[in-house]
Amino acid sequence: MYDQINNRIDAKRENLIDLTVDLIRMPTVNPPGDAYTPCAEFLARRLKARGFDTQLLRALETPGDSDQFPRTNVMARREGKRPGPTVHFNSHIDVVEAGEGWTFDPFGGEIREGRIYGRGACDMKGGLAASVIAVEAYLEANPDFDGAIEISGTVDEESGGYGGVAWLASKGLFSKPRVDHVIIPEPLNKDRVCLGHRGVWWAEIETFGVQAHGSMPFLGDSAVRHMGSVLTAFENDLFPALSEKRTNMPVVPEGAKQSTMNINSIHGGEGEAGTDGKPDDYSGLPSPNVPDSCRIIIDRRFLIEEDLQTVKGEVVDLLEGLKNDRENFDYAMRDIMEVLPTMTDKDAPVVQAVSDGIRQVLGKEPDYVISPGTYDQKHIARIGHLHDCIAYGPGILDLAHMADEFVVIDDMIESAKVMAHALHVLLHPNVI
Repeated sequence: MYDQINNRIDAKRENLIDLTVDLIRMPTVNPPGDAYTPCAEFLARRLKARGFDTQLLRALETPGDSDQFPRTNVMARREGKRPGPTVHFNSHIDVVEAGEGWTFDPFGGEIREGRIYGRGACDMKGGLAASVIAVEAYLEANPDFDGAIEISGTVDEESGGYGGVAWLASKGLFSKPRVDHVIIPEPLNKDRVCLGHRGVWWAEIETFGVQAHGSMPFLGDSAVRHMGSVLTAFENDLFPALSEKRTNMPVVPEGAKQSTMNINSIHGGEGEAGTDGKPDDYSGLPSPNVPDSCRIIIDRRFLIEEDLQTVKGEVVDLLEGLKNDRENFDYAMRDIMEVLPTMTDKDAPVVQAVSDGIRQVLGKEPDYVISPGTYDQKHIARIGHLHDCIAYGPGILDLAHMADEFVVIDDMIESAKVMAHALHVLLHPNVI
């Protein structure tokens, strides 16, 4: 059986390349959510032709959803000949903006020296294509399978997944008894099984001041200077403390085995082009004002050994200290997102099935890792209450979101074989 499946995957090499290139050429950039519907429709047509029942599901009233940028997901399911477990392959179709520094067309899908280049090639259209080819080869070799197979293409993972997996999970589409096992083909390298991720807390911190003429700042109170004191406290007190926190989780890369915090953005004073009512092409100068507001977004990544309330308390304590010690200092803090760390047990069926596939296909023992950032497993666990879920797919983690992002074609082929192997093991758990 496995040799037959592997041979079929090898024979589909050009098909896999073409599918990956087609997906890359759809600029599903998030934000704002371009080309979601055409991409979902493309996948639905392909899977329907392979015997899947398909649905296009718009996540109405989720963040970013609009008639111009609908949050359109595709869900496909094929029932087997007999009852049995359901295996679900979930991939996000959105990609981050291209950014600068490319030497290839970011949406060209150019092939060079065994690699396919383009935004999303690694994260994660290569993984999506590999999972589709794995399933198609498996169905050709074993059309009378037990259970059911699902494939989904979901949106907004790059901005939290609320219009994608979170919304679908809230509708029961990632819970038992509908689904038993989930594989997410994120780019964690072909010989790794990703068991979960660190926790995340995003918050907005705003400091306040009093507006006055910029030539007489002594008549006002600069919110930007107050924010400067916050950043100084972070540098002097919080960041050194975070660097001392270490985890026993197998987080990669090495630097992510400690607690971290990033300042995602900062803004103070008068709005620039495209903000505060100014047109996008506004090129005039700002007026001379002492800023009465300054805002930052913090991105705190924490470890399974840490408690969320303690994580928040570390920041609040610093802010309250400034409020006591700094004249006229005041602030507001607003939670944006909080996700607890998650780690699937190594003995879970999906972990064992993919691990066996890595041994059989690659001839080596798998590495078990934890992702430094979250992905859609968080919603499957916390909303769907389904914990037999991992990330496994082709692609080099360090290339995600970089210029000249690529996926290695041979890695996709081998990962497809691993996924097909795992699929058979999970659908037929009593067959040796």
